[in-house]
Amino acid sequence: MSVPFARTPVLENVHVRLEPLDPSHAADLSAAVAVGELWKTWYTRIPAPDAMAIEIERRLDEHRAGRLAPWAIVSPATGTAVGMTTYLNLDAANRRLEIGSTWLGRDAQGTGVNPAAKLLLLERAFDELGCRAVEFRTHWHNHQSRAAIARLGAKQDGVLRNHVVWADGTLRDTVVFSIIDSEWPTVRAALTARLRTR
Repeated sequence: MSVPFARTPVLENVHVRLEPLDPSHAADLSAAVAVGELWKTWYTRIPAPDAMAIEIERRLDEHRAGRLAPWAIVSPATGTAVGMTTYLNLDAANRRLEIGSTWLGRDAQGTGVNPAAKLLLLERAFDELGCRAVEFRTHWHNHQSRAAIARLGAKQDGVLRNHVVWADGTLRDTVVFSIIDSEWPTVRAALTARLRTR
C-alpha cells in the first residue's frame, strides 16, 4: 500500500466534509445520483442507483489493495452524502497522485461543495503528503468538468487521444490537467478567496 497516500482521514471545512467511503453511504448516494438521472450522462462513469453498493465495494476493494483512497462527499449541514471523490494513481515514490472518479449530485452542483472538497484534497496532497504534482483527468466532451478543473487553477498538460474504450464502444480522448507544488500557494489563495463569497 502507498501509505500514507492510500489513507482516508476525515477532512472537513465549513462547506464540506469528506468521510472515508463506506457501505452505509449507499442510500444517500443512490438518492443523490437519481436526481436528473445523472448516471445516464454518456461521457461520465457515474454509477446508477441500483449499482451504487457494487461501486462502493469496488472502490473499497481497490482501497484495501492500496491502489486508491475513496471518500464520500458529505454536506455538513444535513449529514447527507452528496457525491464521491478519490485519490487515484498513487505514486508515493514520485510524490504524485490524481484526484478523480469524482461526481456530485445535481443538488450539490454549483453550491461551492466542489471547490471546498478540492481544497481539502489539495491541502492533504501538498501540505501533508508532500506531493510535487496533483493530476486531474476528464473526458474531452465533459466541458463542465474541464471548466471546473480550470477554475481550480489547474493547467492543461495535454490530451491523450483514443485513450480509453468506453462501454458503448466510443473512444475517450482524456484531457490531463495538473497543479504543481510551486503553483500550490497561489491556487490555495484563489480557492480560499473564492470560498469566502459562499
